[in-house]
Amino acid sequence: MMEKERYSILYSSPTGNTKMLAEAIRDALSEEDCDYFGPCKEVDSDMLYIGFWTDKGNADAATLKLLETLKNKKIFLFGTAGFGVSEEYFQRILNNVKISIDASNTIVGEYMCQGKMPQSVRDRYVKMKAQPDHMPNIDMLIENFDQALTHPDKNDLNNLKNKIKA
Repeated sequence: MMEKERYSILYSSPTGNTKMLAEAIRDALSEEDCDYFGPCKEVDSDMLYIGFWTDKGNADAATLKLLETLKNKKIFLFGTAGFGVSEEYFQRILNNVKISIDASNTIVGEYMCQGKMPQSVRDRYVKMKAQPDHMPNIDMLIENFDQALTHPDKNDLNNLKNKIKA
């Protein structure tokens, strides 16, 4: 019988959105093969599920630092972004993240969805809107914030689990 692959689930999640995705992955996989579940750190597993939050169109600093150290690993990338505007947008972020990954690694899958943002972000937008010369897209930003409030939702989590099991 072939030995099942050991894996670790690593994530960076100040708001808890990416942690929700990490927990969905843990639910989808066999627990006894899990070496580590938690914040980004060095681990021995060959298969890594690595979760990030989006910071200026790329993964957060802690995740990028981890990714840059990896060699000869299998990586499944997952992340959340406050903006959920389009698949193209998510793909651009993922492509930026991949720049930090050494060519000796294999990316076996990827998944992104929208994630809710702290209320302070909306408050800042509303303040900006009160300025006479506010950004033309401020209403779109506020609308996006409100749409993001329900994410990651059940649908997002089920889509991720299906990708993991595929």
